[in-house]
Amino acid sequence: MGEVVLRSVSLSYPLARGTMLPVLDNISAEMKGISALLGPSGCGKTSLIHIIAGLRRPAAGEVTINGQAVRGVRKQTAVIFQDYGLLPWKTVYANVELPLRLARVPQKERAERVNRLLAEFGLERFGTRYPSRLSGGMKQRLAIARSFVSEPDLLLMDEPFSSLDAISREEASLFLLSLYRKKIQEKRRCTIIMVTHSVEEAVYLADTVFVIKGRNPGVMAACIGNEKRTAAGFRKTAAFQKQCEIIREILGT
Repeated sequence: MGEVVLRSVSLSYPLARGTMLPVLDNISAEMKGISALLGPSGCGKTSLIHIIAGLRRPAAGEVTINGQAVRGVRKQTAVIFQDYGLLPWKTVYANVELPLRLARVPQKERAERVNRLLAEFGLERFGTRYPSRLSGGMKQRLAIARSFVSEPDLLLMDEPFSSLDAISREEASLFLLSLYRKKIQEKRRCTIIMVTHSVEEAVYLADTVFVIKGRNPGVMAACIGNEKRTAAGFRKTAAFQKQCEIIREILGT
């Protein structure tokens, strides 16, 4: 499992005339299981995902995964961006297979791994369809299936449900949580870090909620443990409502 540790991570973007725009300041955290990065627009959540993914270097501080410093993109890290990054000219099967083709995995092994994942994700009947023929929720499943075909130990998700309607978003959240409990946690041992604007979504899905506040720069305001999340019917409990209230108070909303 990809345990992520952030130590005093800061980031600035260059502006005109040699000035710098501070984006993140002194971010420290330890992330495993399912972690949610929660905060308002512009606080630096996506920038932090890019740093963890090795797509951007911090101005200061360090990120380690399983004790190894992140110096660039690593093979064991998968990233799902808001638009899913699906190739519209490739079928469902071909989209899932693509990372294995690029890695030159033998055809027989590719077929075994792709077919297994399509079955696990309820996509086996849609292998010959193109993404344009799928619902938003099915596209999201396809993006996750493609990310898992390379067997990552870390999955980064940048607002994975933001483009879905309320009902599809609810279904997608339930599917991800069920998948994590049944497959990912026990068999794949994969850490998930997801960006979200939704307090309820963060509290429902995450083992730990990291609250980022402020803008130019964003700072780590709180780390909220969510041990009661695994209780039956958690979303309908007073504990769920209390967690949401605590986080809203931190955010000042």
